[in-house]
Amino acid sequence: MDFDHQVVVVTGAAGHLGRAVVRHFAARGARLVLVDVDRPRLAQAHGAEHERLLFAPADLRDAAQAAAVVQAALARFGRIDVLANVAGGFRMGEAVHETSDETWALLFDLNARTLLNMCRAAVPPMLAAGRGAIVNVGAWGALRGGALMGAYAASKASVMRLTESMSAELRERGVRVNCVLPTILDTPDNRAAMPDADFSRWVATDALADVIGFLASDAARAVHGAAVPVTGLV
Repeated sequence: MDFDHQVVVVTGAAGHLGRAVVRHFAARGARLVLVDVDRPRLAQAHGAEHERLLFAPADLRDAAQAAAVVQAALARFGRIDVLANVAGGFRMGEAVHETSDETWALLFDLNARTLLNMCRAAVPPMLAAGRGAIVNVGAWGALRGGALMGAYAASKASVMRLTESMSAELRERGVRVNCVLPTILDTPDNRAAMPDADFSRWVATDALADVIGFLASDAARAVHGAAVPVTGLV
């Protein structure tokens, strides 16, 4: 699980999980391209850019901005070995028949469109190189629908289906595609939202980052189209 000389693109890099994923790859020697909505968020989370670290601020709901991220990565490092699609969002509280257009569009934009836009931009250079790994973030809760979270479950279920389809399309061409299915992440935001919960049963962001790192590594070279549960003690 050594990423020395490899180029890793991490979306949602300023979020709690994104930061953990960045730490994982940085500790293993990767050259990193970090993507989030603006440069100040990236700088606050990761300090200053340096020769192995490039900030690529972008709104990934915009295909042109996603393409610009990939072009910046190629211009700086000449290749992309790993794409970790961490960017996403969560909202619940509406019954399906009461789901607003705004909620539906928001969740599919954050969870599916960002992934689609990045894959459309990053896959061609991976295919040209004959190798690459993509790891997407789904959700354990999307394995079946739950009350008051239909739009979220539907958007994350689409991540699983896209992962499977991409794997079927790309595995014979050297590009592996897999996803993780976490339960509740142990983040400050989730602790504030559920102060009476047993946090020890949740999934630590560093633990999930380890699984993402494994799927991106040559140690998982025989794993294709998997949806790996990361459930902690829930």
